[in-house]
Amino acid sequence: MYNVMSKKAVEFIDDQEILDTLAYAEANKRNAVLIDEIIEKAGTFKGLTHREAAVLLACELEEQNNQLVKLAMAIKNKFYGNRIVMFAPLYLSNYCVNGCIYCPYHAKNKNISRKKLTQEEIAKEVIALQDMGHKRLALEAGEDPKNNPLEYILESIKTIYSIKHKNGDIRRVNVNIAATTVDDYRQLKEAGIGTYILFQETYHKENYEMLHPTGPKSDYAWHTEAMDRAMEGGIDDVGIGVLFGLNMYRYDFVGMLMHAEHLEAAMGVGPHTISVPRICPADDIDTSDFSNAISDEIFEKIVTVLRIAVPYTGMIISTRESQASRERVLKLGISQISGGSSTSVGGYDTPEPEDENSAQFELNDTRKLDEIVNWLLEMGHIPSFCTACYREGRTGDRFMQLVKSGQIANCCQPNAIMTLKEYLEDYAAPETKLNGEKTIARELASIPNDKVRRIATDHLTELNSGKRDFRF
Repeated sequence: MYNVMSKKAVEFIDDQEILDTLAYAEANKRNAVLIDEIIEKAGTFKGLTHREAAVLLACELEEQNNQLVKLAMAIKNKFYGNRIVMFAPLYLSNYCVNGCIYCPYHAKNKNISRKKLTQEEIAKEVIALQDMGHKRLALEAGEDPKNNPLEYILESIKTIYSIKHKNGDIRRVNVNIAATTVDDYRQLKEAGIGTYILFQETYHKENYEMLHPTGPKSDYAWHTEAMDRAMEGGIDDVGIGVLFGLNMYRYDFVGMLMHAEHLEAAMGVGPHTISVPRICPADDIDTSDFSNAISDEIFEKIVTVLRIAVPYTGMIISTRESQASRERVLKLGISQISGGSSTSVGGYDTPEPEDENSAQFELNDTRKLDEIVNWLLEMGHIPSFCTACYREGRTGDRFMQLVKSGQIANCCQPNAIMTLKEYLEDYAAPETKLNGEKTIARELASIPNDKVRRIATDHLTELNSGKRDFRF
């Protein structure tokens, strides 16, 4: 029985509710009157229910679909402007005891090189990432209590935050590790993590269990209820996502929105971010084995409708996607992207030899960070290395209140400008610096608050003289 407030996974992600929602969407996919009503509601910028969003995803009316694109772009501009937050993944270890059949880290894979970074190696990786210009990392590790215990993750976080190289420092560490206990989440919070990220992969319980035949991750309830435990442990910024292509995309789309609704209703605040990865080739994984893989057109519509349904939530796309694919969805709702990424264990300080492949998946966007920064500038975006909200305590419901009120722009825009200036001064190639300075001049003039504009201008002058790390 569906119950958004329940703490049981099978009740807040109720299979029958999803099936009923999909049937309703299918029955109304050409119902212009209903679709127009939903679009009108979405135009208030307050989001939609999972059932309303499912109707828009199923919509087959060209005029209304065109309206959805325009609305998604308007919502993206209202809440996130033209800012794109930059980050990089750092894989600590690919030892894993799970049997996930879509991931090359699965325990039975004897082809992949198994690696685990020492603290000394982590320090070298962090310096290399800082020398690229990164300020925000997403830690990744396979699930292995022996090789990757929580103590190792905590020690690694401490090492990362301790490294200050030239003008570089990592100011926010997000963590993507396996579902764990409330006490473990409390320790992660105390270690100073930003967002706790955990992908559901698929919300379809039967398929989930088929895809995860062995290991701790095979427990659907333990995995699906992880975000509740994380928030009980004090982590108020959590990030959810599915791996599109493992299951019917409409089912997982609805399940993910139901999860967001559950967190909002039961825990007081919805997800800080939603990620939208697609299944892609990796080591012994062939995407042709997955019949539910989705097209670019469907992928773009998923991003469009998600942005409309959850207007306040950040949306992330990784280097799984090509430059062309990322370019198309940036304007539709994406607010964070990775750049200059390595999905190997390490790989930043010293490129991994081909015969030692430890990558989780193949990159489709292999450009260096500076190339991506310049690409974003040329498209009119502000590449942002900002971590201010996390460090100023604007997290969880405090962050969401600022977003919903529209006040967050008074912080985000100047912070984006100032962190871009840091990047230009310390790391950018000449062409990137030239484009970046033009962007800063344009964006500085558009800051509506006179006081904020004056303070930002003063800080930019100080950044020119070598000072760093200003924030609103």
